[in-house]
Amino acid sequence: MEKMSRLKDLERQAHWLASWMIHNANHLRDKDEVKVGGHQASSASMVSIMTALYFHALRPEDRVAVKPHASPVFHAIQYIMGNQTREKLENFRGFGGAQSYPSRTKDIDDVDFSTGSVGLGVAITAFASIMQDYIRAKPWAADRAKGRMIALVGDAELDEGNIYECLQEGWKHDIRNTWWIIDYNRQSLDGVVREGLWQRIEAVFRAFGWDVRVLKYGTLQQAAFSEPGGEALRRWIDNCPNQLYSALTFQGGAAWRKRLTDEIGDQGNVTALIDRRNDAELAELMSNLGGHCLRSLTDAFDSIDHDRPTVFLAYTIKGWGTPLAGHKDNHAGLMTKAQLAEFQQTMGVEEGREWERFAAVRNPDGLDAFLKQVPFFSKGTRRLSADKVASPGPVLLDDRELSTQAGFGKILDALAQQGGSLADHIITTAPDVTVSTNLGPWVNRRGLFASDHQKDTFRDERVPSAQKWAFSPDGQHIELGIAEMNLFLLLGAAGLSHSLFGERILPIGTVYDPFIARGLDALNYACYQDARFMIVGTPSGVTLAPEGGAHQSIGTPLIGISQDGLASFEPAFLDELSVIMDWSFDYMQRDGEGDPDERTWLRDETGGSVYLRLSTRPLEQPLRREDEAFRQGVIDGAYWLKKPGPNATVVLAYQGCVAPEVIRAAGMIGEDRRDIGVLAITSADRLNAGWTAAQRARRRGVVNARGHVESLLAGLPAHCTLVTVTDGHPASLAWLGSVHGHKTVPLGVEHFGQTGTITDLYRHFGIDTDTIVRTVSNLTPGRRLSA
Repeated sequence: MEKMSRLKDLERQAHWLASWMIHNANHLRDKDEVKVGGHQASSASMVSIMTALYFHALRPEDRVAVKPHASPVFHAIQYIMGNQTREKLENFRGFGGAQSYPSRTKDIDDVDFSTGSVGLGVAITAFASIMQDYIRAKPWAADRAKGRMIALVGDAELDEGNIYECLQEGWKHDIRNTWWIIDYNRQSLDGVVREGLWQRIEAVFRAFGWDVRVLKYGTLQQAAFSEPGGEALRRWIDNCPNQLYSALTFQGGAAWRKRLTDEIGDQGNVTALIDRRNDAELAELMSNLGGHCLRSLTDAFDSIDHDRPTVFLAYTIKGWGTPLAGHKDNHAGLMTKAQLAEFQQTMGVEEGREWERFAAVRNPDGLDAFLKQVPFFSKGTRRLSADKVASPGPVLLDDRELSTQAGFGKILDALAQQGGSLADHIITTAPDVTVSTNLGPWVNRRGLFASDHQKDTFRDERVPSAQKWAFSPDGQHIELGIAEMNLFLLLGAAGLSHSLFGERILPIGTVYDPFIARGLDALNYACYQDARFMIVGTPSGVTLAPEGGAHQSIGTPLIGISQDGLASFEPAFLDELSVIMDWSFDYMQRDGEGDPDERTWLRDETGGSVYLRLSTRPLEQPLRREDEAFRQGVIDGAYWLKKPGPNATVVLAYQGCVAPEVIRAAGMIGEDRRDIGVLAITSADRLNAGWTAAQRARRRGVVNARGHVESLLAGLPAHCTLVTVTDGHPASLAWLGSVHGHKTVPLGVEHFGQTGTITDLYRHFGIDTDTIVRTVSNLTPGRRLSA
């Protein structure tokens, strides 16, 4: 009983602090015209669950994704444990304060998984579990205790489709050590959920092999059910519509008494059961659902004696314990100052002591000693690290004609063949496009991963096939179904392995380039967590011409430019690709301070993820270039393929597989304009990032700051015109004219394509050689724009 008393004290304290920090942010501290918000009701429904977890059930090796709207409870628990500061709690949802939703990169407390975009924090725990099994199967990994990957789930999050895509993938890969705890408060953003939803939820999880534990009744209710008339009360509760239960909870004990008396209270024993309790006691009984009963919760968590995936359906009340409890409008609702004062009195918090760690604890003696024994926090913060894996250097290819997509496959195959630490730590994955994105050779050499051996039936039956499709714990490719959200969630989980599990993984995912947009929310989510991976999108642009517009990408270069945490490249030639991939393996492992490189003003020391936009179009390759200046230009984002003369009137700047059209056009134009320049852009993203960073530095007084693109274009005459060409949206390069004020004519693809040949479509969109030449011939000498 001593421990349960301590847990009850901590539950009260976390409940109070979560409610108080939201109240402070909205009603007490200075703020601008925008409502701060903070979800007091959603926090209240989770406080018992999180108390039972963090102070009882969790172990240091466990990892938790907290329901976004329960962020205040998480920060409160971390504050109680000394992992969060009062200053940041006072500035909750303010600049530099505790974040609205738990963030690995923005919060100082011990966040395992960032959450915010609902559903994604839930699903990533399944993929983290797969990655934990993957790592433990490798001979180079240390032998560590297996942790449980735990998601605290709002019931409204189950509306998100990625949840169900994830369940299917988890079943295919036999996930283990995964707990999902559903806060079943039966309220969504604007109302109350449909009747019978819990039965559908339970059926879905059972269909995928999960152990389902329903926590509907607390110990008070269970005790009442054993009294004479208790079974009638249980039946009434089970049959009560969600909306009515919520409404009566909001109205309180008198409303409960009237409703129960009217409907079941004329049966003698039931009347006596109700009458034995005053209004406050009756309200406490009816709100004593399983998700608010510490005894029920701890018993349920302790009862799991297996590693099967388990879901706890915990019945709760949104706004539990506050004046907002049960009201259908409470999602964004806030306690008024009067309501908060009443709540403060109920919690026993003295005025002026609101921010104290144990302000709501009636007997704090010995509580610090108890907290020091809590298993989850016993080893301090649990952010791990792993040694870097060195790259053997660029894999250079000798092909005279090849596409960058095929080159990517050959480079990976060469790494697989030569072996070594880098190859051993690479994991590849794809949403059912393995062969068509040139991962086939890698998979043939390195195999597919599964926890148990699975035979290649085609091979055993002597059916000829170019692909070896055997699964084993030794494999280094994880095959996914056609779901791009799962792809990016797996890349995110794998890309955090050094921090979550203390082992270095270098994840590489391939996807059809236009379908990056399908998983864009999960891609952004992975980058926000600072996960480290390489995503290869192919084919780029309209080059997969016969497939039509649905398989052609237009806006992905803009995604590459705008996505934080992702360095985007689009090489045209194999030697460029070799240099970029070698650099990327190192970049994915960097974790520096983020000081800008004053040569480019890029923050390369921080590292990040990498996006390669590649093509299926075979190009004739230039003679191999291995000098340091070339390699540095490729990594910095651009180099002069043909340096302009002092009187240049035109520079052709291109990115990606339109290189042949531009090079041919330059040769034709050069007959009349001999000083023409050709700028080979390998990364519009990095050029743009360095330029904008240098501008910021100049605004701070660093007058000599210059981005790489500024240096490249600095010598161009004022009358020079830039003609930019890319197999993607023209805005990707159109900004180049703003660097030094040169007139710019951007050529690219703005509309959905159609079927045809590359020649047909390039001509249709005006990125063919003839259009480039015609564009230049129609130019008049440009006038420098005012800066």
